[in-house]
Amino acid sequence: MPTSDIKILALESSCDETSAAIVDNGKVLNNIIATQSVHGNYGGVVPELASRAHQQNIVPVVDEALKNAAIDKSSLSAIAFTRGPGLLGALLVGTSFAKSMALALNIPLIEVNHMQAHILAHFIDDPKPEFPFLCLTVSGGHTQIVLVKSYLEMEIVGETRDDAVGEAFDKSAKLLGLNYPGGPLIDKYAQLGDPSRFKLPQTEMPGLEYSFSGIKTGILYFLRDELKKNEKFIDENLNDICASIQHTLVEMLLQKLRKAARQFEIKNIALAGGVSANSGLRNGLNIMAEKENWKVYVPAFEYCTDNAAMIGMAAHYKYLAGEFTSQEVSALPRMKF
Repeated sequence: MPTSDIKILALESSCDETSAAIVDNGKVLNNIIATQSVHGNYGGVVPELASRAHQQNIVPVVDEALKNAAIDKSSLSAIAFTRGPGLLGALLVGTSFAKSMALALNIPLIEVNHMQAHILAHFIDDPKPEFPFLCLTVSGGHTQIVLVKSYLEMEIVGETRDDAVGEAFDKSAKLLGLNYPGGPLIDKYAQLGDPSRFKLPQTEMPGLEYSFSGIKTGILYFLRDELKKNEKFIDENLNDICASIQHTLVEMLLQKLRKAARQFEIKNIALAGGVSANSGLRNGLNIMAEKENWKVYVPAFEYCTDNAAMIGMAAHYKYLAGEFTSQEVSALPRMKF
């Protein structure tokens, strides 16, 4: 395959964002995202509605990406897509579209692991982390500490045994009566509260593993007991409750990250995934970085949430390595590293 002029159309459809991007020789030209607002009415992402919305959005976002970059589809070098992990119906839309377009244009097809793409989003803009580095990848579906040895060589050294930290944020917000998605709302109210006001139970796990199911139960019981004493407890203490929840979850994340950094003797630390937008996590990471003498890397906000630009960056390095996939490929909702 020629590597002198690599133009990749990348597609992302793993959950509730339909996105297309053009990556030209490793440079992101655009990042078109269609957000699905319908899920707010149901308190969470509804898989069937998500896949229907992807079907409606994918042609317009691809058309916009090509027009915005002033690139004709005939000049594309490859089509990249998220194969997994994610919602099966949602992934099928992106996978089917990518396969059809690549077949029609007679160009290569590149499958991308969604979680690896979150990590490679760090190479969209400067400053870029040096290898090896550790990446804390935090989202609604995943919580992982990844040892990144090169663009295409990564190893999960720690992860959650049950729920992801993003789910813990959203479920806690639901218990507080906040709208979906609740994580950003907890962050908003937490900035006005006292993080030491309420002590919440942390789950102890061996090695570098996490568990967030216990703290969700702890918060449930804590609120139940306090509401028995005062039915207005949440309304009167919302800021402090949110601050305490956020502080506890962030502390759990960073304790393991520090342990991993010391274990592998690594000073380059990256943060990725939707929860990396959380101000408490960013502040806590910066404070720990000063104490531990770390260099910290966090992508721009638009590349932290689900987006096609990160898929395109991952695909760029796979193109250079000659890692292409066949037309027999299918969506893989539980795709591993």
